[in-house]
Amino acid sequence: MEHAVVKLDGSSDRSVSLADTVFGADYKEPLIHQVVCAYLAGGRAGTSAQKNRSAVSGGGAKPWRQKGTGRARAGTSRSPIWRGGGRAFPSSTRSYAQKVNRKMYRAAVRSILSELVRQDRVLICDDIKLDQPKTSKMTEALKSLGLSGRTLLVTSEFDANVMLSARNIIGVEVIHASEIDPVSLVGSEHVILTEAAVRKIEETLQ
Repeated sequence: MEHAVVKLDGSSDRSVSLADTVFGADYKEPLIHQVVCAYLAGGRAGTSAQKNRSAVSGGGAKPWRQKGTGRARAGTSRSPIWRGGGRAFPSSTRSYAQKVNRKMYRAAVRSILSELVRQDRVLICDDIKLDQPKTSKMTEALKSLGLSGRTLLVTSEFDANVMLSARNIIGVEVIHASEIDPVSLVGSEHVILTEAAVRKIEETLQ
C-alpha cells in the first residue's frame, strides 16, 4: 500500500510503502470496542471505599429497650436505614483491570490504524522538527497541513521542542510510537505519523 509523504509546509513529492498487515487490516468493531473499554477500565483508580454497619464508629448501645416503647425493635443505631449508619452494599478498593490477550490488543490497534487510513485521517510526515519551542510554530505547521480539531502526533523519538510547542494547543497531543493506544487513536480526528514512527509501529504490530 502506497501513501503520500508530506512535509511540514504541506507539500508532497513522494510516497511511502505501508505494510498491508498493519495498515490494511479488516475493520473489527466488536474487538475494538472490547479493547477500548478494557483500556479505559484499566485507567480507573479503584480507590473508592465506604463503610458498612460494622465499620462505622459507635452503635454499640441498643437505642431503646426491646419491648414496651411502641417503636420497631432496634439493636444498633448504625444500621443502613439510620442517619449516620453504614452502607448496605459499600464500595471497596478494587481493581477494574480486564484481561486482554496481546494478540487481541495488537489486532485492535491494527484495525483502528487501517480504518483511519481508509477514512483519510492519517497523515505521514517525513519528519516533525522545530528549531524553537514555540506554540505559534506548531500552530502554523498544523495550519499549513490543513488540520484542525483533535490531532495526535506520533514521533519515533523524544523532541523537547515538539512537545513544548504542542502541549499548550487544545486537542493536540504528542506521543512516542511505542506509546500509541486504542483510546488516543479512536479519539483523534487526525493522526500524524513520522516515517520513522511508521516503521516502529510496523515492527511492533506485525
